[in-house]
Amino acid sequence: MRIILFTLTAALWLTGNFVANAQETTSENSIEIQEQITDLHADKETIIANEKDQLRSEVAKINSRLENNEITNVEAEQLKVQAAEKTALNIENKVAIVDNRIALLERNGEDDNGFTVSLQLGKNRSSERIKQNSHFARTHSSLTFAFGLNNAIIEGQSIDDSPYRVGGSRFVELGYAWTTRVFDNSNWLRVKYGFSFQFNGLKFEDNNYLVDNGDGTNSLEEFSENLDKAKFRMDNLVLPVHFEFGPSKTYEKDGKKSFSSHEQFKIGLGGYAGLNLSTIQKLKYEKEGTDVKEKLKGDYNTNNFVYGLSGYVGWDTMSLYVKYDLNPIFKNGPEQRNVSAGVRFDFD
Repeated sequence: MRIILFTLTAALWLTGNFVANAQETTSENSIEIQEQITDLHADKETIIANEKDQLRSEVAKINSRLENNEITNVEAEQLKVQAAEKTALNIENKVAIVDNRIALLERNGEDDNGFTVSLQLGKNRSSERIKQNSHFARTHSSLTFAFGLNNAIIEGQSIDDSPYRVGGSRFVELGYAWTTRVFDNSNWLRVKYGFSFQFNGLKFEDNNYLVDNGDGTNSLEEFSENLDKAKFRMDNLVLPVHFEFGPSKTYEKDGKKSFSSHEQFKIGLGGYAGLNLSTIQKLKYEKEGTDVKEKLKGDYNTNNFVYGLSGYVGWDTMSLYVKYDLNPIFKNGPEQRNVSAGVRFDFD
């Protein structure tokens, strides 16, 4: 009987130690896995920051070539669009790799199921690097890029009667912005502010072009030759401000909270104000068998001060974007106000 009791006691003691050790090991593994997931989220922010820096450097090189007259304004805009698209794809692909590793860790407790996915980010992870990450700060910066269709709303006319081609009139916007969360302990409301260059183009219908009458008025008149292209462009420098609403992810590191709005829904409402830097009219036609291109610069009686309303709604870095000038394009004549709709990217 004593032998049986001793055996049962020993078995219970061993079982209790085994369960306790197993629980301790499981707890340690859970903490380690959670730390790995937190580090991977930080890697995503580093990927985006690195790609943003590379895009900024590429844009600076393009601007330098433009200043040295190595490329035209149109070529510079095309190169910037290509660079932005490349950066967006790089971010999407690299972040997808990290997201897959996070999913494996959350599902299996490890991300090495017969294969290893590695991603070089330069420096090793460290608490100091994470603290320095822009999304752990209250304010972080981003490069903004937008493009789409452009037109004008004319007083007393519907947009269907516009003298500007709907498909041929376009806009491009390139800027730099800072985002600051309003509250210390939450990130549902943010203020986004900065500066942007707007290039608003209007393409004329029916072989017309814009004529400055010299008395403070403009008129659309039929050109003497058959026009292949007649386009009017306004280049503006504006200071946009938006209140951005939307959820965000919350992380904790060393007892400190951080927030990230990546892969989250967002709405931005606000406006802009600035200056009209230049107005250009481009004409392209054939005369006596020779192709002729004209670039006519002038103020065309446009308003020097521009201001308007804008907003966007989207997910992660991409949004649908609209903007509307409250100021008339021209000082005299029927009131015409520029309106744009397109796609916007915020490379945080």
